[in-house]
Amino acid sequence: MTLISREEIKTLLELPRQNSVSIYMPMQTAGPEVRQNSIRFKNLVKDAEARLIDAGIEHNDAVALLAQSHSLDRTDFWEQTGDQGLAVFISNNVFRYYTLPLEFDEMVVVTDRFHIKPLLPILNGDGRYYLLALSQKDVRFFEGDRYGLQEVEVENMPKSLDEALNYDETAQDGQFRIATSKGGTANSFQQPGSFHGQGSPDRDKHQESILQFFHAVNGALEEKLRNQTAPLMLAGVEYLMPLYREANTYQHLIEDGISGNQEILTADQLHERAWPIVEPLFYQSQQEVVERFNMLYGSNTGKASNDLKEIIPAAYYQRIDSLIVAANREQWGLFDPSSDTVFLHQEEETGDDDLLDFAAAYTLLNGGTVYTIGSEQIPFSTPVAAIFRY
Repeated sequence: MTLISREEIKTLLELPRQNSVSIYMPMQTAGPEVRQNSIRFKNLVKDAEARLIDAGIEHNDAVALLAQSHSLDRTDFWEQTGDQGLAVFISNNVFRYYTLPLEFDEMVVVTDRFHIKPLLPILNGDGRYYLLALSQKDVRFFEGDRYGLQEVEVENMPKSLDEALNYDETAQDGQFRIATSKGGTANSFQQPGSFHGQGSPDRDKHQESILQFFHAVNGALEEKLRNQTAPLMLAGVEYLMPLYREANTYQHLIEDGISGNQEILTADQLHERAWPIVEPLFYQSQQEVVERFNMLYGSNTGKASNDLKEIIPAAYYQRIDSLIVAANREQWGLFDPSSDTVFLHQEEETGDDDLLDFAAAYTLLNGGTVYTIGSEQIPFSTPVAAIFRY
């Protein structure tokens, strides 16, 4: 299963802003109903074409812009994806698509940037977490969310004890040292430095070598997870996990893990065991943000608001720390940065933006956190609530 990352979504938002088409659709994954996918997709592309023309694009230019989308409309594509939702992003010189484990509502949006709010449930509540499957013979690192796990290669991370430790068979006293990576000697495996043990076959000495192995693994993950906050879970036989905890420097390693021989478990089996452990952490984080909003809003600090006309400029000018936004609502309108004026429309008009999406997009781009939940769960049942940095 391929999961879209926070970084990919931010890349979509940072792409050049002109005639940006976003298409979302649910997909049938089995049986005769699969044929509906092609019909639905053609209709959505036609809708996008009409919207481009309404926005002032010449007919031939609109057709040319959408031409690449037709490459998806193949029987093998519809039959082999296996995912519930399709998201397509098209603009001048840009064509990207994602099949994802989300059942999107049908939607076509044409504005000067890509519409990303339907993707956000993948990122928060997110369920985004990491899993490190420990073994002396095969260490594996995974990124996952509520929908599944996928294995990810980590640069300079040793996969096995033998790879991490070069045993010097000619040395007296059984000395061993941290191996250097293929990239040379200047690498994170060097910390905490060479280890020299007085050779004996006893258990303590073997554990010391495993600990050095885990220092090397941690050193590689330190680079991979720099500035990340998603929880990291361990999986492995019980005696390995405390050794890794001793080597670990990632601040978001959680206490609970998956005990047992992870080498025999597939990614799906690991996810099946991991998700019940990490899921409550995300609901807890979401609840803490709601409680924090209620406290700040009730104390009239000026650091919390559910007024969209205040939130939109705050998102644009990097003031939002945390945003809670309704996943199942749109609020059409426009924002004029030159006057900081927000115009709200009851119905979508040509050139309109979904201002809830706008707030979410700029909060993400400016380093804030976005929580998408049902509008009935947002304080005062409004479609949006924000906590400001200042």
